[in-house]
Amino acid sequence: MSRFSALDLTKVQIPVCSHPDRWDLVYPYGWFRRLLQKPKQSSIHTSSSSHSTASHSLSSSPSSFSSSSSSVWSSSSSSSTSTAQPSRPAPVDISSSSSARWVKSYDVCICHSEVDLEFVEELVSYLESQPQSLRCFLQLRDGVAGGAVMTELCEAVQNSHCWVMLITPSFLQDPWCRYQMHQALAEAPMANGRTIPVLKDIDRKDYPKELRNLYYIYVALKENSFRQIRDTVLRYLEELCRSSTSGMQ
Repeated sequence: MSRFSALDLTKVQIPVCSHPDRWDLVYPYGWFRRLLQKPKQSSIHTSSSSHSTASHSLSSSPSSFSSSSSSVWSSSSSSSTSTAQPSRPAPVDISSSSSARWVKSYDVCICHSEVDLEFVEELVSYLESQPQSLRCFLQLRDGVAGGAVMTELCEAVQNSHCWVMLITPSFLQDPWCRYQMHQALAEAPMANGRTIPVLKDIDRKDYPKELRNLYYIYVALKENSFRQIRDTVLRYLEELCRSSTSGMQ
């Protein structure tokens, strides 16, 4: 017979415990299992507190993001508002007695052909009737009787702030008109606003090559072209007076 005989289960006495909750006294492994199954109070508390903190952070983050976004937006909008409004130059009184306008005898000289005299007289009447009382040089009216044509044309250019070139078919065929145009370009070749080409009754392809670095006014409606000429002359006079005033300061 073997050294270890089969165990007769009918003869084994299983201890009985009168308290069901104290089985751990009889079977120690039961106590260990219950220990593993029982959650730790501190862990539950920590997890709960972490979850509430995270929830609080998530709930508060949209408002903080909104406030920061609004502050960034307000600062950027205020910055864009400040940069979107460039400072305008201060108004200048070109009629003041100390104005640089009075350095020359005329504000504008009208260079034209005799064939276009009627149109030119309407232009001069319009400019001289403005509140600024623009002073125009009209050759047949303001030229000195008996004076040399070449001398009169040169002095008209030198004594005027601006020059209107009324370029028509007759202007292109008149040698005196082209001479006066060249004198004006020689007087101030790069002065913006002083030489004012005005095209009338000609194609753009016939625009003189000497003036092609300058923008011109095309006469479609007489009233509009007169207004453009006036505005160009006044703009130059204002810039002239403004620069002379700032130079004195």
